[in-house]
Amino acid sequence: MTLSNKPRTRRRRLGIAAAAAGLLAALLTAHPATATPDPGDAPAADKEVSRSAQAEVREALENGEIPGQDEIVHSANIEHLTNIPKDVLPGTNSDLAFQGRYAYAGNYDGFRIFDISNPRAPKTVAQVLCPGSQNDISVSGDLLFLSTDSSRSDSSCNSTTQPVTEKSSWEGMKVFDISDKRNPKYVAAVETACGSHTHTLLPERKNIYVYVSSYSPNAAYPDCQPPHDGISVIKVPRYAPEKAAVVGFPVLFPGEGADGGGNPGAPTNPGVSKTTGCHDITVLPSKDLAAGACMGDGILFSIKDPERPKVIDRVQDNVNFAFWHSATFNQDADKVVFTDELGGGGAATCNATVGPDRGADGIYDIVGKGDKRKLVFRSYYKIPRHQADTENCVAHNGSLIPVKGKDIMVQAWYQGGVSVWEFTDSKRPREIAYFERGPISTEQLVGGGSWSAYYYNGYIYSNDLVKGFDVLKLSDRRTDPAKRVRLDELNVQTQPDYFD
Repeated sequence: MTLSNKPRTRRRRLGIAAAAAGLLAALLTAHPATATPDPGDAPAADKEVSRSAQAEVREALENGEIPGQDEIVHSANIEHLTNIPKDVLPGTNSDLAFQGRYAYAGNYDGFRIFDISNPRAPKTVAQVLCPGSQNDISVSGDLLFLSTDSSRSDSSCNSTTQPVTEKSSWEGMKVFDISDKRNPKYVAAVETACGSHTHTLLPERKNIYVYVSSYSPNAAYPDCQPPHDGISVIKVPRYAPEKAAVVGFPVLFPGEGADGGGNPGAPTNPGVSKTTGCHDITVLPSKDLAAGACMGDGILFSIKDPERPKVIDRVQDNVNFAFWHSATFNQDADKVVFTDELGGGGAATCNATVGPDRGADGIYDIVGKGDKRKLVFRSYYKIPRHQADTENCVAHNGSLIPVKGKDIMVQAWYQGGVSVWEFTDSKRPREIAYFERGPISTEQLVGGGSWSAYYYNGYIYSNDLVKGFDVLKLSDRRTDPAKRVRLDELNVQTQPDYFD
């Protein structure tokens, strides 16, 4: 394993050859996330690239401008402690959640529980086979929640794929009892309109509310009819989860007709996804706030009444954002970072051709008070290292690193790796650390890289689609104060008040 102790400037113009061949242009003008029947964030299918692009990648490797195939490189302030490869669950790795000494790792074939008491040597506690795209995962107390966004024959963990056009098909939320970590028990299932691509927990003492994000309806889908311009709200009694049920479908984008009132997308806004629901929601319970990344729109809304969220403000970026993917508040709740999943996670968008403003983060200040608060755009952030045209790379899931008085987060970028960056000055974001692997392939675009990279109790944990579970240690005077912050539980989309 070769380590790099300084960032690479990478001034070459990777991607020019592929763009000339028309491959990249085709990827970027297509809708970034299709939904028939497994929408968004799907494992990237291998794609051929032109011979000139292959030659450019080989030249960049020979010149040391990008890491070698599967070579690990990182900044001097990050240490790679370990990697745990995939085991009995062969599917694509997805999101992460944390509780005490445990990490919960989603996988398209189920989920895996790690004991991370010793972050240098995590131990597998359980692996649960329960197929269903994309198995977005959260935990609260003795309950674990799993999203199913692929059309299944039934709600069981033994289900098979089935056409979404069949009324008997099932998609939605699954609930497990994890009081015995070595033997999780499946206790409830709730079907939701258009399935559950992602979900967000809003826990209370007796009940847990689940905001279910799903999208891309079709008149031919019996359980996913247009307009689909809101979110499903599930109420789960903490001590009787078998009684979990949908209690509402608040409309976030009111409008007339079958298309609802969200961003119309193409042809009105070429290259932008039409809004037919939300991709992901982040709640900040201590402030009664939520931020929604909703395909063609970013929204800020109040959750004082958890069953009836109220939209405060809504923004669009029809120049540089293709697909509003996820959101992160800063600790003071006066900023939101939205991510743009240009290319749906399956394209090579971290190159000079695409540039620094597309497939990036958008930093927004929250100005004003109460229901008059507004989202005001300040700047974009994108990793400063160009990736090869055989590497899928775009802004993806990340979390705050809790440093009082500073706005710092860690973020996954698929094969762009893991980036630690600061946005204390909303107009001048900057990277302060990174970790990445070289391309999986130098001959074709192969999907892989970090799906989620989160900071939890002193360490960074990353779930790589292909390579498995990585643990990183960050040592930097700017982030070291975060090591004193300890949490009992972390679902990143349910942001804690770290300093309350």
